[in-house]
Amino acid sequence: MVQKEEYHKLLKTARTIRHSIIDTTMKAGGAHVGGGMSALDMMVTLYFKFMNIDPANPDNPDRDRFILSKGHSAIGYIPVLAERGFFDKELLNDFNKFKSPFGMHPDGNKIAGCDASTGSLGHGMPMGVGMAMGARIQKKDFYTYVIVGDGELNEGSNWEAAMAAAHHKVDNILVFVDRNMHMIDGPVEEVMSVEPLTDKWKAFGWEVLVIDGHNLNEIAQAIETAHKTKGKPVVVIAKTVKGKGVDFMEDQTKWHYGAIDSALGDQAHASIDKMYSDLGI
Repeated sequence: MVQKEEYHKLLKTARTIRHSIIDTTMKAGGAHVGGGMSALDMMVTLYFKFMNIDPANPDNPDRDRFILSKGHSAIGYIPVLAERGFFDKELLNDFNKFKSPFGMHPDGNKIAGCDASTGSLGHGMPMGVGMAMGARIQKKDFYTYVIVGDGELNEGSNWEAAMAAAHHKVDNILVFVDRNMHMIDGPVEEVMSVEPLTDKWKAFGWEVLVIDGHNLNEIAQAIETAHKTKGKPVVVIAKTVKGKGVDFMEDQTKWHYGAIDSALGDQAHASIDKMYSDLGI
């Protein structure tokens, strides 16, 4: 669980980053903002509470690993790394521009703190399982975290990785499914249904947790449970809202990718402020 003071600090951090996502999207001329917002609270909880990382030494071989498999949501991930101190936040002003290290998908060769280049969906879980097994072979105790999109589960490579992780009893990996119910072509259950999702993961040999993906306490409790689970991998199905925090984006497929002008930017910032004000922040 998250103590009250820490809980408020995490909420304030998430609020700051949501504003940063809007500003960065405006300057970039567009981004995959909906999915960035839905995955944000998981990334904030990981990066600002749990992960063993050091921005001053981003290549420390003993660091925890993180893979944003749904790499198109880099608009949410890159501001998290900036806020955590891996690089100057001013660099966000050039997001997706010529010579910027930041594109619409994260590049592990260019971005401090980024453990994997992602964007081709279905690759993050296999890489994550490999990293986790590598830690065991090297007798290192770092943990690997992966966030996949629910629409991304249409990719069969995820399920091959799931089988391998269960077969080899890989218990130093935690996979979050960002279950925001939307993908680029429409609602996930209309494009290609992934239900019954909990039963699928259980059948593949995983310990399954289902949470509210915007509730920091539930996210933290899930991570703590995963750390205590031995002999099998853990997946957290996080029920989220596409575009969370921006009222006109929430639960809207059309905001999988979108551009924001100054008027919409003002509306988005006001909506974010209202949400956190209602939470007492």
